This record gives sequence, structure tokens and C-alpha cells, in this order.
Amino acid sequence: MQLQDRIRSIPDFPKKGIVFRDITTLLKDGQAFARAVDLMAEQARARNADVIACVEARGFLFGSAVAKALGIGVIPIRKPGKLPAQIRRKEYTLEYGTDVIEVHEDAITDGLRVFVVDDLLATGGTALAAAGLIEDLGGVVAGFSFLIDLAFLGGGNRLKGYDVHALIVYES
Repeated sequence: MQLQDRIRSIPDFPKKGIVFRDITTLLKDGQAFARAVDLMAEQARARNADVIACVEARGFLFGSAVAKALGIGVIPIRKPGKLPAQIRRKEYTLEYGTDVIEVHEDAITDGLRVFVVDDLLATGGTALAAAGLIEDLGGVVAGFSFLIDLAFLGGGNRLKGYDVHALIVYES
């Protein structure tokens, strides 16, 4: 089974000239979803992950399943205002503006090997911010796993020095 065959491509969405890569068709296919989770779990296991961090929102779907498969914990990285305890936040640049992600300060301890799981690597801003949060709190980024890498947007270049894997790569 080729995971890429389970991704629906929608031309001209959200605007003309863009091909949207819809993962809902993969998610509804139990075998494809399980295969994606198994492959991500193999990557995390090979990097001796202590815990999985996943980025809101679709990253929660994959990251939680990977953590369960490995029998380890999961750390949610959230949008602002969603976490109730003391937080650490990181602002990052988008194409037109900035955004912020947050994590509980006590979620990551010195030396904790944190493997980051998300659905999509585009420009790399969110992933780089997640790495910054982990490292600011004393954790070690054990690696990244993405379902999809939109390689033509250059996100992988922003993550140089990190162990980055994607199950599906689109070059254009």
C-alpha cells in the first residue's frame, strides 16, 4: 500500500494555483492510518524517544497514536490560551505575520528525549518553534516525523541539524 495514494489532491484550494493535500482520505482508511502510525513509531523508537510531542491540531491525531503504540507519554503543543498551567511560548514568523505556540513548562525536563510528530511540514516555522520550546526547557529534540513534506516550500532547509523524516514527500 502506498500512503501517497490515500492522499486526496484538491486543485485551486484554498486559492487558485495551490494543490491542497487532503489527509482525511488517509485518516478514514484504517489500514493506511495504522501503517502511517507504525512507520512514525518506528522512527521514534529508533531515536530512543522518551515522549512524543505533537502540534495542534492534526498533529494530535498522529502523535497520540504514535505515543500509544510505543507506550510512552504525549506532550501537546498548543495554540495560545489553551493550556491551564504555567506555559512557555514561542512566537514564529509566517508568510504574512506571526503566530505563537505554547507548552506547559513542566512537560519537559532536562535531557528528556522528545520526538515531534505533526501532519505536515511546509515552511518549517511551526516545527522550528516547537524545537525551540523543547530546547528552551532543557529537552533534546530526538527527531521529527511528518506525514507529508511539501519539500518545494523549503521547510526541511529550516530544520537543518535535526533528524527529519516524512512518509510522503511532494516536490511540487
